[in-house]
Amino acid sequence: MDFEFLARIIPQIAAGLPTTLLLVAQSLALGFVLAVLVALMRLSANSLASGFAYGFVYVFRSTPLLVQIFLIYYGSGQFRPFLEDVGLWVFFRDAWFCAVLALTFNTAAYTSEIIRGGIQSVPRGEIEAGRAVGMSALQLFRRVTFPIAIRQALPAYGNEVILMVKASSLASTITILEITGIAKTIIASTFRPVEVFIVAGALYLAINFCVTQAIRLAERRLAARSSVSGKKPVRRSEQIAVAR
Repeated sequence: MDFEFLARIIPQIAAGLPTTLLLVAQSLALGFVLAVLVALMRLSANSLASGFAYGFVYVFRSTPLLVQIFLIYYGSGQFRPFLEDVGLWVFFRDAWFCAVLALTFNTAAYTSEIIRGGIQSVPRGEIEAGRAVGMSALQLFRRVTFPIAIRQALPAYGNEVILMVKASSLASTITILEITGIAKTIIASTFRPVEVFIVAGALYLAINFCVTQAIRLAERRLAARSSVSGKKPVRRSEQIAVAR
């Protein structure tokens, strides 16, 4: 093991860290918004909306992410005349847009199932209590259903974030120079894959360590807030009202 070589390539590979983090952040943010919509469609009584959401989830969960990236990046060229007519070719010709789009759709499919499970796990009594105090459907979802669902789904969503960090390495296959893309470039010129991938793997490990700690911190804070709210003392005026 050439430690001098390792020390020399660490800054070079670490230069791809901002690109990796931006790619993951954009994909997760867009994917989460889309996942909420898909989860609500899956739970909808409208069979058309529910069927469309089911098909979306089934397709993107049942096919490899690498295939999805290739279909969006290379396959969109087959429809270039149409995309130019509607003004979308300017996006699909960009590797970054195609990578974000593929990662967004993929994480949205998985996250929607996590959110759907969280919504279905909300205690019925909490929903009935919200209706009893006169909350509208939107208020009930925003103040009761969604916060409880997120609290229930947080551990599983943490795993999805970690998977997305690792999946971002596939963006290197369509010319994006994130951590893995830069690592491949260095290997092509040095023919020393072991040292290069050790450094790249260590960077991914560091990112996911930070993600794990952040998820644990969020879980502890939500658990503490839940326990505090669950043990909230009853005011004297409320005791008098109940007695009456």
